Amino acid sequence: MLYLFCGADELARTEALHTVKAAIPADLADLNVTILDGRKLKLEPFAAACEAFPFLADRRLVIVEDALKGIKSNELRDAIKAYLPRVPDTTDLVFVEREEIDKRSALYTYLKKAAAIREFLPKEGVELQRWLQERARQLEVKLASEAGVLLAEFVGNDSRALLNELQKLASYVGVQGMITLDAVRLMVADDGESSVFAFVDALAARQLGPALALLRSLLADGEAPLKLLFMIGRQVRLLLQVKACADQRMRPDAIAAELKQPPFVVRKAVDQAGRFSATALVQLHDRLLELDHWSKTGRIDDETALELLVAETCATQPQRAMPGIRR
Repeated sequence: MLYLFCGADELARTEALHTVKAAIPADLADLNVTILDGRKLKLEPFAAACEAFPFLADRRLVIVEDALKGIKSNELRDAIKAYLPRVPDTTDLVFVEREEIDKRSALYTYLKKAAAIREFLPKEGVELQRWLQERARQLEVKLASEAGVLLAEFVGNDSRALLNELQKLASYVGVQGMITLDAVRLMVADDGESSVFAFVDALAARQLGPALALLRSLLADGEAPLKLLFMIGRQVRLLLQVKACADQRMRPDAIAAELKQPPFVVRKAVDQAGRFSATALVQLHDRLLELDHWSKTGRIDDETALELLVAETCATQPQRAMPGIRR
């Protein structure tokens, strides 16, 4: 059987590969499983691995990692493609791609017709929350729906990182325990990204009080002012990119693909960018650069620079809606 496992969800991809491996008895796996680095692939050892006869088992497994991305030689790529129809029926051959692949390549075109392709994309929204609930059940705990939402806000949609945090939370609440909002706040580290997003959201709404409160909370949590300036600047640059894509009437998912950002991040940015005009975002970005320079040259105190940014931004009028976005 010929397979192609690809996509950015590393945990789902790895678990699918483990399922294929499980078809081979564990005590015979060392003799019947071959893993090849696709970036260093040569035709002869590849063919030899595929054609080796299973030892005391019905099948053998050959795993080739990152070949579609890693093979640079057109000649080798064509040779691999030409060989694939000759892979013995007793061999399961799995191409595993950890990075984005060129779906226009001749090798991918062949696999699309001849292989079982499974693309593991990061989960979003309702699908991600369902997955969290199922994983919580497997860990014999319950996950409050609002706790699942907060967990995704803190961690993002990296399934491996989410599972690690769920396992930690499950140990904390115990078997049949309930993972609550308080448990997530206590046990899961917020790297500051979600708080910075909330801070920029308050700026976008021109809410002076909440913006200052969030800023002071971030500083009280130990975030360095210069780091905050950098993180805010990065968020503003993302909003500028979203604005530019919106001018082309791109949908949020298309914007995510174009900017190589997780779709859930872009959807949030779409709503946030809608409350700024393009001119206001450019001015905010330029002001951040100026305040950063002033701070580093001693012209202004770091925290004062941030408070000045809040006061100036909240003194302007918000834009009500963002034209050009189709949801």
